[in-house]
Amino acid sequence: MFQEAFRAFLQKEVVPFQDEWREAGIVPREVYLKAGENGFLVPQAPEYLGGLGINDFRFQQIVAEEIGRCGETGFMPQLHSTIIAPYILNHGSDYLKEKYIPKTITGECILSVAMTEPDAGSDLAGLRSNAVDKGDHYLLNGNKTYISNGICGDIYIVAARTNPEQPRALSLFVVESDWQGVRVGANLKKMGMKSQDTIELFLDNVKIPKENLIGKEHQGFNYLMDGLAEERLICAAWNTGSAEYAFNLTKDFVIDRKVFGKPLSYMQNTQFKMAELRARIDMAQAFIDTIVANTNRGDNDSVAASEAKLLTSELLCDTADEGVQLHGGAGYMDEYPISRVFTDARITRIFAGTSEIMKLIIARSIFE
Repeated sequence: MFQEAFRAFLQKEVVPFQDEWREAGIVPREVYLKAGENGFLVPQAPEYLGGLGINDFRFQQIVAEEIGRCGETGFMPQLHSTIIAPYILNHGSDYLKEKYIPKTITGECILSVAMTEPDAGSDLAGLRSNAVDKGDHYLLNGNKTYISNGICGDIYIVAARTNPEQPRALSLFVVESDWQGVRVGANLKKMGMKSQDTIELFLDNVKIPKENLIGKEHQGFNYLMDGLAEERLICAAWNTGSAEYAFNLTKDFVIDRKVFGKPLSYMQNTQFKMAELRARIDMAQAFIDTIVANTNRGDNDSVAASEAKLLTSELLCDTADEGVQLHGGAGYMDEYPISRVFTDARITRIFAGTSEIMKLIIARSIFE
């Protein structure tokens, strides 16, 4: 029922506006409010905070997969609900939960995370942003980049160094976008995901109240690591949904397209390419379903999540590439959605840990 309701919501409130949002380079805040009204945001939040109290990861899986299956790359409730909100839900004080979570559930407060810096991406130990304890507050300085939901975002979960002598002594803070010293850069021009507002964030002597520290000081690195398994799993779910979308676009095209008097789908090469993709998508779906079931039993397997993220990122890129090829010249034209899937897909082998990082994690589990 949840899946059917969310799918219907996307067809009514998202799909008809995708071209408009893509041209604008941003999605309207109203779509988050509408999603909140229907109970689609942060479903795992406890009822006393206004959530549904659903501790079944399948509900978050559904959101990610359905977003992918309709080809949406700007409105990202899975980023808001599954990747960012848990930092507050799992590690934040009662004060932070009560102040911010209810509005994240209604969509009044859109979440963003500020980790990546110009000189530090996957290597979190290389972060230069720093927060200095000034007694009754922290003083935050630094620059962040590639921040998703950057313009729409009302609060940023900011990772900053709190002990310059220890590489992993990072802390996480809740920073409001309208605080003095917080400056949002321009909407960055990207290869793909055109409707996802992505920015640079400049933090200049930002005063952070002590109560806006998430969890304990210097423990931010551990909190970030704790969330990586579910982050990569939810990325894998979105990748697989997106691969399904690309597959269906190509299937419809090759059935309709005539070559030498016959549908392109009659050609053995087309059939073999599509058969291989169908098998890989089905295998990926089964693997993700298994990991989600294990997650629901309390087994957050970071290696399995890394495997899923690696395989589905490559799968999505391959499905988009084969789709462009089977579309022929039409696949290179922006008016055909498969061309957009191709450029949108490329980032999936980079964000939430590059494919190379995933291989390192998997290899480490084999040889150590």
